[in-house]
Amino acid sequence: MSKKTIPIFLAFLVMGFGDAVGPFVGLAKNEFNLSNSVAFIIPFLGFLMFGLLSVPMGIFQDRKGKKFTLELGLIFALIGLTIPIFGLNSFPRFLLTVLLLGIGATILQVAGNPIMRDVSEEGKYSRNLSLGQFVKAIGSLSGPIIPVIAARYFNKDWRVMFPIYSFFILITIISVATLKVEEKKDDNQKPATLKTCLSLLKNRYVLFMVLGIFLYVGAEVSISSGIPVHLKSRFGIDIEKLGLLGTGLFFTALVIGRFLGGVILNWIKAENFFFITSLVSVLSLLGLFTGIKTVVIISVLFIGLGFANIFPLIFSITIERLPEKTNELSGLMITAIVGGAILPPLMGFVSDLTSTTFGFIIPLLAILYILWLSIENKKSEA
Repeated sequence: MSKKTIPIFLAFLVMGFGDAVGPFVGLAKNEFNLSNSVAFIIPFLGFLMFGLLSVPMGIFQDRKGKKFTLELGLIFALIGLTIPIFGLNSFPRFLLTVLLLGIGATILQVAGNPIMRDVSEEGKYSRNLSLGQFVKAIGSLSGPIIPVIAARYFNKDWRVMFPIYSFFILITIISVATLKVEEKKDDNQKPATLKTCLSLLKNRYVLFMVLGIFLYVGAEVSISSGIPVHLKSRFGIDIEKLGLLGTGLFFTALVIGRFLGGVILNWIKAENFFFITSLVSVLSLLGLFTGIKTVVIISVLFIGLGFANIFPLIFSITIERLPEKTNELSGLMITAIVGGAILPPLMGFVSDLTSTTFGFIIPLLAILYILWLSIENKKSEA
């Protein structure tokens, strides 16, 4: 593994800090005595930033470069996380922190995923992107873990997260600043514009892959939020007691799968692994419909393992297919993360009309599309 990848892996760790908006809901709700509807403004801001900023930042990145854009994202995140250090006495002030952290996380996603290609050895981009998602998952895990450790062993409250996160971001800024990277770009390539970004969607391949990101993220959020409800309502199982400090079976399997994916991709072509992991995901999702407790629990574990590498595989395969459009593609695919805000409510609506079991038809249909997409990629690669 190249030394140049280390600063980028650190940036992926910081990306994971953005996922702390999930644990922030419950913590801030208690801190500021919020209603449920007001508390859920917190994650909404994160998804909003992905929808609003991804394409503009892809265009900005095309002009200023990936390294500069990456540093900008780190600075936004750092500013946001230092605000509570000087006092967290109002909810609007906390929302400003979440907003700036969401902006930072969005910019980091736009820049971090494609710059990994610039620092990766030939043929190792998909592997390193999967490992990057594994590192990001460690950052995500810190959201629920740090408050527990702080309260149990150091008699500190959840706000200790902010100086800890700020310290790691500062280290990452310094690390990225010292990085020398030759960004891969065609000298004859015209500058990206909003028109050139959106015109890429006329390319059926790009449209299908972007839709793949949209549906995958929606399916992942649907599963991670729906599994605890399903296991508790159907079998009386409190999944939080089975997971790693409350993160649950699915998320723990997701972390393990991302690490394994980074290892496996040393020997298997990305297109072949995309098909295998998609097939495992579909078969595992079908296990949820059996109604047999043991089968359902095992299925949850294998869903996490199957889901783990779908995002980095779709992203890296698309970039490798059209490397001259890296910045535009990055903006479009990161924008598609808003799928995480669309599919879960749809799954909830179906569950209310039928049952929590049948509600999983929504992520199943999404992953069936992903499986079809993987088959088409294998055909075109052959």
